[in-house]
Amino acid sequence: MNNKIIIINGPNINLLGEREQSQYGSITFDKLKEKCLNKSKELGLDVEFAQSNVEGELVNLIQNSRKNFDGMIINAAGFTHTSVAIRDALDIFKKPIIEVHISNIYKREDFRKKSLISDVVTGGIFGLSDDGYILAIISMQKLLKNEN
Repeated sequence: MNNKIIIINGPNINLLGEREQSQYGSITFDKLKEKCLNKSKELGLDVEFAQSNVEGELVNLIQNSRKNFDGMIINAAGFTHTSVAIRDALDIFKKPIIEVHISNIYKREDFRKKSLISDVVTGGIFGLSDDGYILAIISMQKLLKNEN
């Protein structure tokens, strides 16, 4: 089974637990990472967890992932609504991708209701707090299992 995935997080996700808890809850970035790594291990997935506040670094990470990973989970955060470069890099990935957002972007400000990446990903999970990551990991494991 293909089992190597990357979880990519965009800007300000490193500040979880400190920022807008009404939108993002109280979980910290480190706790989220630990929770995801534990679930991945339980499901037999080899996971790398990454975060950057820099658009170009995220593009490089996505591009380099083509050679090293079988699937991707991405929370592009604020870049979801603005980055054609990230969208184009994701389109080149050509493997399963799940878009995750802790908050429901469709119940927020108008500018957040448009995802530039939704049309190039396999599926998306929105508004289910940090549990969205766990659901994405479970879904990715099933997607990868069905590829074999």
